[in-house]
Amino acid sequence: MASPPRLSMTNKLLQILPERDYSEIVNDLDLVKLERGTVLAHAGEPIAHIYFLTSGIGSIIATTPEGNQAEAGIFGSEGYVPTSAVADAEISPHDVVVQLSSEAYRMNYERFRNWMEENKNFSKVMIRSIEAFSIQLTFTAVSNAMHDVTERLARWLLMCHDRVSGNEIGLTHEFISLMLAVRRPSVTTSLHILEGNGFIKSERGNIIMRNRPAMEEFARDAYGKPEEEYRRLMANLF
Repeated sequence: MASPPRLSMTNKLLQILPERDYSEIVNDLDLVKLERGTVLAHAGEPIAHIYFLTSGIGSIIATTPEGNQAEAGIFGSEGYVPTSAVADAEISPHDVVVQLSSEAYRMNYERFRNWMEENKNFSKVMIRSIEAFSIQLTFTAVSNAMHDVTERLARWLLMCHDRVSGNEIGLTHEFISLMLAVRRPSVTTSLHILEGNGFIKSERGNIIMRNRPAMEEFARDAYGKPEEEYRRLMANLF
């Protein structure tokens, strides 16, 4: 399949690249479909490919030595995974999993590393993206420590909504409980609170955003700063 022109590329990082760089790098990309649950990288195993999502949502899943799991970070078309490849790390420290069925452009790990070393503009965009992602991870840690479950859920749903087209987010209570590292009854209770306030409508396996501005206000400082920093970091690079 022919690669799209730069301005119609829906992965934000690839679209940012100057035309000349994009036209060279895009030759090393293959479009792939990724079903929900697809593992893009396994913790402790070599990284085979780098993925630039053009739709859908994925998660970085951290696992403790005793097997406890929680989401460390969320990503969509604004970034790439596995992020450790930017540091020339060949082994993924975490599982990287598709949450919502997606499409992505895939690049061989060795070609990614070659472009990082050979193309200054490509390297600049990838490194800026990692800085933005690290800010997200920092605020996730702060939110987990400072905010209650309902505020954390509001933040997480706003982040998911940022990465989907439309107002429907196809996620189950079980999956949300894993992402927030809380028990399923806590998720159910928090969803009822958000729904009772008119922010969302919760259906079986699906959440519909109804009043985003009000939910942003409810989330308070749990949401917004990382998104603001992403826009700042990625603006006017060239």
